[in-house]
Amino acid sequence: MNKPNAGTLFGHPKGLFLLFGTEMWERFGYYGMRALLVLYLVASVEDGGFGWTNGEALSLYGTFTMAVYLTPVLGGWLADNIIGQRKAIIIGGIIFSLGYFTLGIPQSMITGMEETVFYIGLTLIIIGNGLFKANVSSLVGDLYEEGDHRRDGAFTIFYMGINLGAFLAPITVGVIGEQINWHYGFILAGCGMIIGLILQLTLGNKYLGDIGVQPSAKRTKGEVKAHSPLSTADIDRMKVILIMSMFSVIFWAGFEQAGGLFTIYASDFTDRTIFGFEVAASSFQSLNAMFIIILAPVVASVWIKMGSNEPTSPKKFAIAMVFLALGFFVMLWATMVQGGDVTVKVSMLFLVFAYLFHTLGELCLSPIGLSMVTKLAPLKFTSLLMGIWFFFTALSNWLAAFIGSFVGEGQEMVDNAANIFMGVGAAALITGVIIFLSAGKLVQWMHGAEGNNATNMEEKLEEELSVTGTHEGVAETHN
Repeated sequence: MNKPNAGTLFGHPKGLFLLFGTEMWERFGYYGMRALLVLYLVASVEDGGFGWTNGEALSLYGTFTMAVYLTPVLGGWLADNIIGQRKAIIIGGIIFSLGYFTLGIPQSMITGMEETVFYIGLTLIIIGNGLFKANVSSLVGDLYEEGDHRRDGAFTIFYMGINLGAFLAPITVGVIGEQINWHYGFILAGCGMIIGLILQLTLGNKYLGDIGVQPSAKRTKGEVKAHSPLSTADIDRMKVILIMSMFSVIFWAGFEQAGGLFTIYASDFTDRTIFGFEVAASSFQSLNAMFIIILAPVVASVWIKMGSNEPTSPKKFAIAMVFLALGFFVMLWATMVQGGDVTVKVSMLFLVFAYLFHTLGELCLSPIGLSMVTKLAPLKFTSLLMGIWFFFTALSNWLAAFIGSFVGEGQEMVDNAANIFMGVGAAALITGVIIFLSAGKLVQWMHGAEGNNATNMEEKLEEELSVTGTHEGVAETHN
C-alpha cells in the first residue's frame, strides 16, 4: 500500500485533516438529525410533527439508535472483504445524504404517505451509517507507519472532529428545525453530509493515495493466523470483556437519555429563556461534546498527577457510574423543585449540571470499550468479541428508550420522570459499588494488560478524547 506524498500540516499528513473534515461533517449531519428526531415525532400535526406520544417517540428512537450501533459490524465486514474502506465511505455517504433529504421532504408533498417516507429516510440513514462508520477511523491509522510516534496525536485530532461536529449540530440544525421548520433542519443535516462527501470525492486521491482502496482482507491474504488453543489467561481476559460489556449497558442506557427523555424534559419543563432569548431544547445536546473538549485535558492531567495512585480501569468504570448517578439525582432534584406541578418550569442549570456529570462519567470510561476488546481479546476471537461489544451497546440504546417510554404524558410525566431519574440513579450507584468491589479480581483476570497505561500528556489526552469514538463504535486496533 502506497502512502500519500502530499506534504504535511502541523507535522501530520494532510490526509489526516481531510479525514477530520469528513468525519466532522458526517457527525454534524447525524447529531443534527438525532437532536430533532424525538421532538419532531412528539410535535403536534399542526406544528408540522407527527403528534406521537412520548412513549411512542422514545420507542422508535431506541430502535433506530440500536440499529445504528449494529450495522457498522456488517459494513466493516463488507469494507474489509469486498469493497474497501474508501468505496464504503462514498457509498455510505450517498445513502446517508439520501436519508436526510428524504426526512426533509415537506409533508404537503407526500400527503397520506408521511410515515412511510419517514421510515424510508430512517432506513437509509441506518444503512449509510453501517457503511460509513468505523471505516473512516481505520484510514487514520493507515496514514502512519508502524511505530510512528505521531499516531496517537493523530487520533486526538481526529476525535476532535467528532466532538466539533457533535457540538455544532444541535445549536444549528436543532435551532433551525425547532424554531423555523423541521424539514429545513433535516435538509441542513443532509447538507453537512454532502460537504463531507464532496471532500472525499475531490481530495481523497490527492491526500489519501491508495489507502483504503483495496479491501484489507486481500492485503493480508497469506498472513499467519493464530490457531493455538486458548490459555487460562485468554479465558480470564474474555471474562473481563463479557462482564464489563454487560455492566456498560447500565451506563449507556442512562447516558442515552440525553437524546430522548432529557430532551423532552428540556422542551416541556425547563425555563430556557436567557437574556430574553429562548434556547432550543435540542441545543442542550451540544453540552456533552463541549464538556468533552474542555474537560478531557483536565481529566488527563488529573490521572497523570495521581501517578501510581491512578485508579485501575474497573475502578474508573465504578467512578463513571457514580457520576452517572449524580446526573440523575440532579434531575430528580429538578422534579422536586417542580413539586408535581406541570406548569412549573425549572432552571436550565439542572440540565447543564446533569450533562456535566454524565460527561465526567463518560471520560472515566476511556479505558473501557472497544480499546479493551482489542487489548484483551485472543486474536482468533477479536471479531466475535467486538461483535458482542456492539451487541451490548445496541442493547443499551434500546433499553434507554424502553426506560424513557414509561414517562407518560402531561401531569403524569412529572411523577414518572421523578421515578425514572431516581431508579436509574440508584441502579447506577449500586452497579458502581459492585464494580468497585470486584475491581481487584477483574484486574487480576487481565493478566498484565492493565499495566499498559499511557505515560505522558499527549498519550493521555488521546486516551480521554477517544471515549467519544469508543462510544460510537469508532476504534482503531493499534495493531
